[in-house]
Amino acid sequence: MSADRNKRSSRARAGHAVDRRQFIATVGAGLGTVAFTGLGIKQAKAAGGTLTIAIPNNPTTLDPTTQANHDALVITQSMFENLVAVDPKGNLVPQLAESLPEISRDGLEYVFKLRSGVKFHNGKILDAEDVKYSFDYVLDPANKALRRPLFSRISQITVIDPLTVRFRLSEPYRPLLWYMMKYMGIFPKGSRETLGADGFKNAPVGVGTGPAKFVEWRQNDRVVLTRNPDYWDKGVPAWEQLVVRIIPDESSRMAYLLTGQVDIISAPSPKDFSKLKSEGKVKVDATLALGGWFFLMTNNKSAPFDDINVRRAIACGIDRKAIAKQVYYNMVEPASVPAPPGSWWASAEAETINTYNAKKAADLVKKSKYAGRCEFDMLVPSQPYLLDVRDAAIVIQAQLAAIGIKVNIKEVEQGVLLPQTRNGTYAAALQVWMSPGEPTYMIDLVYGKDNVFSKSVGWENQKVWGLIAETYKHTDESKLKPIFADLLKELGAACPHVWLGFAKASNAWRPEVSNFVVNQGLTMRVRDVKKA
Repeated sequence: MSADRNKRSSRARAGHAVDRRQFIATVGAGLGTVAFTGLGIKQAKAAGGTLTIAIPNNPTTLDPTTQANHDALVITQSMFENLVAVDPKGNLVPQLAESLPEISRDGLEYVFKLRSGVKFHNGKILDAEDVKYSFDYVLDPANKALRRPLFSRISQITVIDPLTVRFRLSEPYRPLLWYMMKYMGIFPKGSRETLGADGFKNAPVGVGTGPAKFVEWRQNDRVVLTRNPDYWDKGVPAWEQLVVRIIPDESSRMAYLLTGQVDIISAPSPKDFSKLKSEGKVKVDATLALGGWFFLMTNNKSAPFDDINVRRAIACGIDRKAIAKQVYYNMVEPASVPAPPGSWWASAEAETINTYNAKKAADLVKKSKYAGRCEFDMLVPSQPYLLDVRDAAIVIQAQLAAIGIKVNIKEVEQGVLLPQTRNGTYAAALQVWMSPGEPTYMIDLVYGKDNVFSKSVGWENQKVWGLIAETYKHTDESKLKPIFADLLKELGAACPHVWLGFAKASNAWRPEVSNFVVNQGLTMRVRDVKKA
């Protein structure tokens, strides 16, 4: 383990040195106005000029229907809008709809009244035909929209009048509104045929209604947007230009922030967050991301995870509280089931099923069919996504070695890791995933019947399928709580995956930035931000 740690440290030092040299070469000795002449951009001195933010990951696309990167949603959600949205505190609010929809008593019909006078970036006035066209496109399997299954219960979309549209569902589906604001966007009727898939992916000019319009995307460097002067919410945005820098290295993002080259950064490391908070030179804040799963994803068809005793041993053999405190400086909320403590759907009884107990864990290993030869490869992303899980992987490796399980850590690129987990060609993967904060999103995605990842997990449970379906029939939390309690207990007992906790969304920003609020959904929301 010490050799692995030394290799990791050497790579980290080397990587930081290169990044630091690149940073120095970029910004030079002075910290004045920076000109990006190749892009026709200037860092404006005047108030409200250019807002520059930094995110860790390069977008794979600018098409909102296929975007899977939470960091990149700050770009797509600045250009595209939806019927409804979720504010930074996790509340549903209307967006292109003038109010939340009227829902029928049976939960099968949703009627939306649209805002009047909303313009697309090409000048076209938004109407109900555009809404129908956008959802029809996503629902067509031929278009391969990434989150089409979220909307598969929509059976019919009817235009009632130019500003009224009705959705008919095949069955009640409580989380529909939560999903409408994510991985979706409303675009003009006919725009897919005119602009084409490549245009939506790389240069979505004229097809959004949001506060920002597309200017340029330079791969692995930056995306540039400009203020939409015709935006329906007058006074928004306060900036003239938004520059989203792609800076994967944590130390480089921090250096750019401290030297004033960027105004806001996403996901400072937990250690840096703690230091910045105590120093007070820049502003920092964090909030629990209710959808931020930190978990060990296991393939239950692959050895040794085909034995429930091994899965339970790992769940009981990992000290989540120690990892949260010592590795992540309390920027992770420990949890042994897929519900953050304190959330309305949490179950104290379910949380006790797999609490840390090294002796119990060791006994479970001995009881398993892999006693004396329990070993597996654990994939970890080589670049951080939301959290850097590599240090936690080393701690987990040591904790599981103490109960008789050998873990081989394998670093792979995120773009390689995700297809492996999707296709089932893996044994275990330590990951952080993010959802809208709606409690059944991830549970259904990973354990629901015939869903995207449920097939690769290699675990089926008809009782879980029934409980998931039951949660969709109700909106009253008092009726939902006992259903979720049963669901969490079933998952805890079967342990198809090992949950470690929930990540906190965190940001750091410069003192001259105002109106910035850390988003519970993790994605940066910058439409209301002002810069002195």
